[in-house]
Amino acid sequence: MAALLKLYVLIVSLISIAGLVYVYVKPPPSMLLDRDGVAHFTPSVVHIETGEPVALGELIRHFRGD
Repeated sequence: MAALLKLYVLIVSLISIAGLVYVYVKPPPSMLLDRDGVAHFTPSVVHIETGEPVALGELIRHFRGD
């Protein structure tokens, strides 16, 4: 019974690792961009008047009128 459990754990581990490697090597487009086409790890921009950082997505929604 212990050998069967070890086999099960090994198979589940291999499937999990293979899934993570696949997503890392060929990520789906939804992981790279949001619905506005902005990359998820885009740095903030500087507000001209206050000097505070503003998220690019927030800036896009502002000018789009959302």
